[in-house]
Amino acid sequence: MTIKEHTQQQLAAQPIGYWTREAAHLIIGGLRTALAEEHLTQPHWWTLNHISGTPGHWTREALIAKLAPYDDQDTDFEAVHDDLTTRGWITETDHRLTLTEAGEAGRLRAHARNAKVHEAMRQGIDDATYAATIDTLRRLVANLGGNGDLP
Repeated sequence: MTIKEHTQQQLAAQPIGYWTREAAHLIIGGLRTALAEEHLTQPHWWTLNHISGTPGHWTREALIAKLAPYDDQDTDFEAVHDDLTTRGWITETDHRLTLTEAGEAGRLRAHARNAKVHEAMRQGIDDATYAATIDTLRRLVANLGGNGDLP
C-alpha cells in the first residue's frame, strides 16, 4: 500500500488527536473483530495471555485489578472468568488460575488472528520507526500528566 507523501512541515501541522483517535479506532476495531471470530473479547484475550504467561500465579481478584484499568467497556471480568471456565479453557486450583490445553489452543488461535491485524498495521513500518512512534506517544502521554511507562 502506498500513501501520498507530505512535507515534514505539513505533517508537523497535523492534529495529533485526530490521528491517534483514528489509529486507535482502526487498530482496536481490527483486533476486536479478529477476537470475535473465536467468540472472545479483548478482556478474554488479556485474561488468557496473563494466565498463560505465569500459570498458577494469578487469582481472579488480582487479575481483575491488573486488567480493569485497560478496559473501556465496563466488562464484568467475573463473567469472563466464568465463560472461560465453562469453555474448559481455564481451571482454578487453590484460587490460582491456569490454562487448560484447550485454553492454550484457543489462545494460540486468537494470537494468530491478532498477528494478522498487527502485520497489516505494520506494513511499510520498520521496527525503528515503530519504536520511535511508541516512544513519542509515551512522551506525549507523560507530558500531559499520564503514565508514560510501558503497560
